[in-house]
Amino acid sequence: METQVMKLASQKAVVIFSKTSCCMSHTIKSLFYDLGVSPAVYELDEISNGREIERALQKLGCNPSVPAVFIGGQLIHNSTSTVMSLHLSGSLIPMLKRAGAIWL
Repeated sequence: METQVMKLASQKAVVIFSKTSCCMSHTIKSLFYDLGVSPAVYELDEISNGREIERALQKLGCNPSVPAVFIGGQLIHNSTSTVMSLHLSGSLIPMLKRAGAIWL
């Protein structure tokens, strides 16, 4: 299942594994949308193999399992705090540009 997660994570410049009931997932998605990114979003509580994907994310080091953010196919560990820190330091937008998620 970890291989499947990595395959999903590499299909778009930004991929977010989320749950509809998670406020931090909502915050992360909103940030990317506000930056003009169109991420692939997988709502684990709405897809049939969501529990298996969640367990695979945990095996990959995601704790908590959501939100799990991949940029350019690379897992951003401790996704919420790391993404916010990258954004506040001015490093997120260049990272998104390098991944091809935004162009301006």
